[in-house]
Amino acid sequence: MTHPAEPRPRTLTRPDDFVAAGLVAPAGAQELARVTARYSAAMTGHLAGLVDADDPADPIARQFTPDPRELETTPQERVDPIGDDAHAPCEGLVHRYPDRVLLKIVSACPVYCRFCFRRETVGAAKGGMLASEQLAAALDYIRAHPEIWEVILTGGDPLALSPRRLADIVQAIAAIGHVKTLRFHTRVPIAAPDLVTDDLVAAIRAEGVSTWVALHANHPRELGDQARAALARFVAAGVPLVSQTVLLRGVNDDPEILAALKRAFVKARVKPYYLHHPDLAPGTG
Repeated sequence: MTHPAEPRPRTLTRPDDFVAAGLVAPAGAQELARVTARYSAAMTGHLAGLVDADDPADPIARQFTPDPRELETTPQERVDPIGDDAHAPCEGLVHRYPDRVLLKIVSACPVYCRFCFRRETVGAAKGGMLASEQLAAALDYIRAHPEIWEVILTGGDPLALSPRRLADIVQAIAAIGHVKTLRFHTRVPIAAPDLVTDDLVAAIRAEGVSTWVALHANHPRELGDQARAALARFVAAGVPLVSQTVLLRGVNDDPEILAALKRAFVKARVKPYYLHHPDLAPGTG
């Protein structure tokens, strides 16, 4: 007998949600509303379930709970802190290095990291998926540049899209003969592991291209049983996994925590790869 899947725990998006979860004091809800009006907020029920609400410095909560200090900016902070706009030949595409491009196919994520360097361009109100004519223009650009060997799909979080939409995009890219590698940057396996289905894993693969997944995780507690099971689906399908981590005060700025995180990656068959210093995005200082 097949049992129906359990409903997914509700994603926290509003100040009242964070109050109800014990992550924000009731008195702070009104001030928090000013933050969420400027920057989208979302913490999946899965991640909220990993939080120790009795720990005011919980490293999971610290990454996703909005903070009034986000409305404070410094002169050094920039809307486009890594200069993507100067290398954008068309909407959704960044061509900074000769042999690869970033393709930002969606502006939404299942969670919104409070340190996100693209926080001004991602979120629930930013337009969702790249429009069909914009995607067509991006693909035309890639076709016209035979030096492009790798397409890096990002956003937003590309794996938040349905398998059907992902498959359409992947097949269109794979049909471009000089593209040999696809790389997906994602939080989905640790934020919403139930989204990693066999259909999704199949959707990101295509004949003639090598597909890689770069997993963004910052603390070993993010790599629990459900996340590891999601990652195992990629491994079983032959999809190589690499890690992406941001060095964050109060989350992983400790050699022992970083070592535990790297070991957790290896245990899940994720190759430790990127370790980033935070970028100077508005309100992240």
